[in-house]
Amino acid sequence: MAMRLLIDTDTAGDDAFSLLLALRNPKVQLDAITICHGNVTFDQCVENALYTVEAAGRSGEVPVYPGARLPMMRKPLDAAYVFGKDGMSDANYPPAKQRPETRHAVDAIIDTVMAHPGEVTIIAQAPLTNLALAVMKEPAIAQAAKHLWIMGGTDNAVGNVTSAAEFNFYVDPEAAKIVVNAGFKASLLTWTRSMVEGVITSAELDAIAALDTPVSRFFTRVNRDSLAFSRDRQRIDGSIHPDALTCACALDESLVLEAEDCVVDVETAGTLTRGYSSVSSAILPDAADADPDLAPQVPNMRVIKRADRDGFVRMMTDAVR
Repeated sequence: MAMRLLIDTDTAGDDAFSLLLALRNPKVQLDAITICHGNVTFDQCVENALYTVEAAGRSGEVPVYPGARLPMMRKPLDAAYVFGKDGMSDANYPPAKQRPETRHAVDAIIDTVMAHPGEVTIIAQAPLTNLALAVMKEPAIAQAAKHLWIMGGTDNAVGNVTSAAEFNFYVDPEAAKIVVNAGFKASLLTWTRSMVEGVITSAELDAIAALDTPVSRFFTRVNRDSLAFSRDRQRIDGSIHPDALTCACALDESLVLEAEDCVVDVETAGTLTRGYSSVSSAILPDAADADPDLAPQVPNMRVIKRADRDGFVRMMTDAVR
């Protein structure tokens, strides 16, 4: 039986590669792609998703739904400095033949999950505004979804936007706080892990380019700016792929080598820590008995602590052959 999947994305750079993993996998039924504000201008995120569907050879087969154009409470922030103005290393691809759906992404998320309770896995690789709005409109989706995979936050480490925060959580921390506390059966893959297991080295990228297929050429062209940013600004011999790593783990759980059920929450008020993801082991009742200021806490999320990098690179390479 095919894995039913919905991907919520702010399509640019690595988001496109995550979509490729799902679009090119015959064991996956990608029911919908929903678009959230984020990496580049909203309409460009929509176009990038449509073009990626076409590049994967699936034009017209997977609907793309535009969603939230703005964060809940803060001014929008983009990452064009990483991915280029168009989010695709300024490749300036032409508009895809497929056009976006008229139904809003929030309604598409609710309708897709509620029509197939217990079957739909959601991958959230953008700011969590669409999912937060969906939960606010129909709280039952948290229990009806099979599993939610979130790429976001850090695991008690330095962020990629501020010292405290990762981009997706920083852009809309209120939405992130709503979603992580909504009651989903969920897994969190953080920027912390992406900096280790989400790296595809220069030699591995060269091997992908050498495949010289239409999809590998698409991958190499779109990855150009992200690769330059990783090399020049982060001193990494390769490029970082947090969204694709998250999708790979969702598609093949054997790539998850170590995980821990944790208490996860998101800071929304701190001047210096806005968007910070608090990841901690549960505070047990015995500890609360010892210190009345400590309230017992129940884990709300599985946090990925270690993933199979080599397995991820193989999966990504196979997807673009």
